[in-house]
Amino acid sequence: MTARRTDEAYRSSTPLELFFDLCFVAAVAQAAAHLHHDLSAGHLGHAVGNYLWVFFAIWWAWGNFTWFASAYDNDDDAYRLLTMVQIAGALTLAAGVPRAFESGDYLVVTVGYVILRLAMVTQWLRAAEADPERRTTALRYAVGYALVQAGWVARLAFDQPAYLYAGLAVAVGELLVPIWAERARVTTFHPEHITERFGLFTMIVLGEAVLAATTAVQTAADARDGLDVDLLVLAGSGLLLVLSLWWLYFDRTTQRMLRSMRTTIIWGYGHYLVFASTAAIGAGLAVAADALTGHAHLTHPQQGLAVGIPLAAWIAAVRWLRVGPPLRGPAVAAPPVAAVLVLAAARTSAAVPLMAVITATLAVVTTWAVRRTD
Repeated sequence: MTARRTDEAYRSSTPLELFFDLCFVAAVAQAAAHLHHDLSAGHLGHAVGNYLWVFFAIWWAWGNFTWFASAYDNDDDAYRLLTMVQIAGALTLAAGVPRAFESGDYLVVTVGYVILRLAMVTQWLRAAEADPERRTTALRYAVGYALVQAGWVARLAFDQPAYLYAGLAVAVGELLVPIWAERARVTTFHPEHITERFGLFTMIVLGEAVLAATTAVQTAADARDGLDVDLLVLAGSGLLLVLSLWWLYFDRTTQRMLRSMRTTIIWGYGHYLVFASTAAIGAGLAVAADALTGHAHLTHPQQGLAVGIPLAAWIAAVRWLRVGPPLRGPAVAAPPVAAVLVLAAARTSAAVPLMAVITATLAVVTTWAVRRTD
C-alpha cells in the first residue's frame, strides 16, 4: 500500500468510491427524514440536537475514508474487503438513526460507527507497514482513532448530562487526530481528487433535498386530492432554490484552499456545515409542505426558519471556504447580504419563494462578477 502521487494525472473517483457514496445515501436520507418529522411536530431542540450528532457521524466517517483513499487507494483485495466492512458499518449506522431520534438510543448508531472506524484503523496500520516515509503519520492515525472509538463505546455507559459532555469530548478528539497525525509528515492526498469527491457528496445531499421536497409535495397533493397553487409555488421555489445552490457550489470549483495543511483542514472540516445544511434545507422544504396541508402546526416564522437557518449557514460556509471562484469589488458583499436577507425573509408568509429568489439572485450576481473580471 504505497502512497499515490499528488500530481497523478486524471485522478478521478473509482467505482468502489462511488459505491461507498451510494451506501451513505441511506444514512443521509434517514437523518433528513427524521429532522423533517421532528420539526413538523414542533420538537425543535430535540430535532436539531439529534440531527447534528447523527450527521457528524455520517460526515466524519465518509470524510476519513475519502482522505485515506486519496492517498492510499491501491485497489487490492484487502483494501476492497475493508471498504466493504465500512459499507456494512454505514448501513448499520443508518439503521440506528430512527432509534436515535425517537428515543435517544445511540447504541446501533455507535455500533455502526465503530465498525466503520475500526476498519479505517486497519487500513492505516496497512499503510504504516507499507509506507516507511509516513509510518509515524499512519501510526498516529491508527492509535488516535482506536482510542477515540474506545471513548465512543465508553460513552454509552453514561447518563445525561455526562453522556453529552463525554460525546463532545470524544468528538473533539476525532477532530484533533488528523491535526496531530499530519504534523509528522503530510499524507499524499490529491487536491483534484478531493475536490471531486466532496463535490460528488454535495450532489448526493442536494439530491436528498430534492427527494425530500418532492416526496412531501406529492404526499400533500394526494392528501388534498389535487395540487393547488400554493403547492405549485412551493415546488417551483424549491426547485429554483436547489438549482441555485448547485450553481453557486459548482461554478468553477477550485482547489486553492488545499495548498497547505492548515487551510486543507479548514476546508475539509468546514464542509460539515455545507453537507449538513444542504440536507437540512430539504427537510425544511418538507416542513413547508406539511404546513400547507395542516400536518405541521407551526407559525410562519417557524416554517421559514426551518429553511432559512440552514440556507443562511450554507451561503456563509460556501463563501468562507471559497469553494467557487474568487469575488472582487462590490460583489464580495453579496453572500453576507444574501444570508441576512434570507433570515429576514424567513419571517414572512412567502418565505420559501422569497428565499429562492434571493439565492437565485446571488447566483446571478456572483456569476456576472466573475465573468466580468475574466
